[in-house]
Amino acid sequence: MTTTPEKTVRPEPGRSFVDRYFKITERGSTVGREVRGGLVTFFAMSYIIILNPLILGGVPDMNGETLGGPDGMAKIAAVTALVAGLLTIAMGVVANFPLALAAGLGINALIAYQVVGAGNVTWADAMGLVVIEGIIILVLVLTGFREAVFRAVPVELKTAISVGIGLFIAFVGFVNGGFVSPGGGTPLELGASGSLAGWPVLVFVIGLALAIVLSVRKVRGALLIAIAAATVLAVILESTLSIGTSSEDNPTGWHLNAPAVPDSLVAVPDFSLLGQFSLLGSFERIGAVAVVLLVFSLLLADFFDTMGTMVAVGGEAGLLDEEGNPPNTRRILVVDSVAAIAGGAASVSSNTSYVESATGVGEGARTGLASVVTGCAFLLSTFLAPLVGLVPEEAATPALVFVGFLMMTQVTGIRWTDWEIAIPAFLTIVLMPFTYSISVGLGAGFIAFVLIKVAVGKARAIHPLMWLAAAMFVVYFTIGPIENLLGVNL
Repeated sequence: MTTTPEKTVRPEPGRSFVDRYFKITERGSTVGREVRGGLVTFFAMSYIIILNPLILGGVPDMNGETLGGPDGMAKIAAVTALVAGLLTIAMGVVANFPLALAAGLGINALIAYQVVGAGNVTWADAMGLVVIEGIIILVLVLTGFREAVFRAVPVELKTAISVGIGLFIAFVGFVNGGFVSPGGGTPLELGASGSLAGWPVLVFVIGLALAIVLSVRKVRGALLIAIAAATVLAVILESTLSIGTSSEDNPTGWHLNAPAVPDSLVAVPDFSLLGQFSLLGSFERIGAVAVVLLVFSLLLADFFDTMGTMVAVGGEAGLLDEEGNPPNTRRILVVDSVAAIAGGAASVSSNTSYVESATGVGEGARTGLASVVTGCAFLLSTFLAPLVGLVPEEAATPALVFVGFLMMTQVTGIRWTDWEIAIPAFLTIVLMPFTYSISVGLGAGFIAFVLIKVAVGKARAIHPLMWLAAAMFVVYFTIGPIENLLGVNL
């Protein structure tokens, strides 16, 4: 009996370890594109370092204490950046996918205003709920259930998810850039009062125009150049005109932060919030039924949001297979699940995948190296928090609008003449921006798909997991009446 000697795997000539590990050449990218894409993604989502403290830091718990105490804002900002950095790097290294993670918007508001704001739990109890939800999500991933649900979704519905998220992030860009706002007699209106008034919105318009022109002309780094140029313009305007942030007395001010050159570029971060959670404290304070309903609400948002996000980012990057699945799906979902646990354990709310990652893809990112770059930028921002505040949303959000256009181009992949799939796709697409929720769009599309198939006598064509997902969304949409029926007041 003879044995065949193992082949010796030798490095390919001319290719570095980084290139081979992240498969940069195979995916048609370069190290330069990955770096640019990673930086664009960071700038597109760096607002979370400022916004997460504003959401979590101002709500007192049942003991009248705010998260982090007197210096809460700085602590939340530092830990928000730390967790986002570590988990985004993990996404790049483990899953090799250009997807960044940070504290999830929507989930942090639910925790702050619905859970803690009700005055029945402490902040540590609320973060314990996030950890529990993250553990459940991780178990569902490791058992293959979460991935199985994802694969049960029809490919054209996955395309609709990507298109809907494109409209969603474009809408976010227009709103945060000040181009549209809540209207007096209409749900939305142009600018702050029916017209484009104020210098910040001019920065947004110039940034968007620059991104469009540079992209049409195929200029490398178009989105990053547009963000940088708009930031320089914003700093000049603020330093000469003292515009200030937006308020009732100053409706045309900067949306989130005034772009001023800081006195000091470096600040020592405070990570004392790490580990400040109580895993089971909420059971004693509000009871098992209320805990189950809250965890279920968190679970649904995390469970499906990431699915939609990774499809959208993968579709824009051209990384999906014929069934609309990204590479290393299981690894992506594992890292995302661990991020939920880490966010709760660090007291900065559940961390999840960010659709703003599509801006980096629009800049050319195709691999996990871009995520590593984004993660390193987040880690540096724990020390360079004053510098992060230099980029106003009006300078970063034009990238969201342009990437929304890129993702919208996938709409041709849906058979609009087949109403059985076209109507669920339509509801998925329009309800994401209309309700400001990815989960709502997903749920409406899933339920409509099941309902239509049953109505036309094709119930057997529905995957069992699609039945389950639709049923879960029915519960999710009617959580209020269910609470009333059970006599639970969260």
